[in-house]
Amino acid sequence: MKQKNIVLIGMPGAGKSTVGVVLAKKLGYAFLDSDLVIQSREGKLLHEIIEEHGVEKFWSIEEEANLSINTVRTVIATGGSVIYGSRAMEHLGQGGVIVYLKLSCEEIACRLGDLNERGVTLRKGQNLQMLYEERIPLYEKYADITVTCEKLTIREIVEEIDRRV
Repeated sequence: MKQKNIVLIGMPGAGKSTVGVVLAKKLGYAFLDSDLVIQSREGKLLHEIIEEHGVEKFWSIEEEANLSINTVRTVIATGGSVIYGSRAMEHLGQGGVIVYLKLSCEEIACRLGDLNERGVTLRKGQNLQMLYEERIPLYEKYADITVTCEKLTIREIVEEIDRRV
């Protein structure tokens, strides 16, 4: 099991990138942030891609970027909207263990700040609570392991993931 990737999913602000870097160091794995893969492929920041192409087209770009990831022994921090790409989720799941970093909507709201600046894919008229409620069943559907991160430190989250994979 320890040869597989560890794929972190969850809402924006859940700590996927932060936890991912620390977990990769602890396990001696590489670290990959799929948002950076998208930005590198497109030559633009996430919010610029969303503004230019719209939310649905962004999801298509994101899925293609995630389908291009072929690694082993890598902790992969995905974008919060990765779960809209079923082919990408299947691809990531075949090569790794999918870990859902779960937080309450209230905690996410506290951490996020400006949603547009963060490149959060909100549809017209959608707020964070609506987005949260839409995504939770998808995160739960794809997760092999769910870690409830409320009131846990980065170190405690990393220990929990390491113990369970």
